[in-house]
Amino acid sequence: LFRRNGVEATIAQAREPMGMHKRDHIATMLAMPDIARQWAAEHGAPHSDEDVNTLFEAFIPLQLKALPNFLDMIPGVVSTVDTMRGRGMKIGATTGYNEEMMALCQDAATKEGYVPDVSIAVTQVPAGRPAPWMAVKAAMELQIFPWESIVKIGDTVTDVLEGLNAGMWTIAVTKSGNEVGLSRAAVEAMPDEQLAPLVERAAIKLAQAGAHYVVESVEDVPPLLDAIDARLARGERP
Repeated sequence: LFRRNGVEATIAQAREPMGMHKRDHIATMLAMPDIARQWAAEHGAPHSDEDVNTLFEAFIPLQLKALPNFLDMIPGVVSTVDTMRGRGMKIGATTGYNEEMMALCQDAATKEGYVPDVSIAVTQVPAGRPAPWMAVKAAMELQIFPWESIVKIGDTVTDVLEGLNAGMWTIAVTKSGNEVGLSRAAVEAMPDEQLAPLVERAAIKLAQAGAHYVVESVEDVPPLLDAIDARLARGERP
């Protein structure tokens, strides 16, 4: 999308705002100094809100076309959700996608056995991450409270902030997530000595964002639920 508009953006720049409403994602990228400089040089003026809107409208069909190529289930999600349901937990999902994009993801996930009790798209709330509204709306629809009884799991800084702003426990996932930024095939093919520093860097970044816990895989989550229960029993709150 940026290349079509005379701007060369890197994958790292594209990943930085991941998890946001896609319009906010584009606006955040346009405000990055390197991209802002390129935009002004190419278009003769700094970017405007109208430019953001135009890019966002052009982005939607690109995203819808690309999504079907990236809908494989993350390993461990289904078994972890089954474990959570066995504990009597309800499952809510939030996304920076709009409802049409979310539907594509839901259809693919259903075929692989992952069906959350409720899914909230960013277009269903006043503002996306890092605002708490998607998490709050999911909790409301699930009729779950107080906030400290809820765990927010995600792989981006904005996921962590969404959970913190909602007053929830937050668990961040590294190896399969945005901060490592590799496909499953690439992760499995990479030697440990090359992968480990990427995972460690992701863990540090997510911990610095305020995550209560950081794990490599969603499969590592269930034992943390016992730890959170123990903290709640001691009167601790997120």
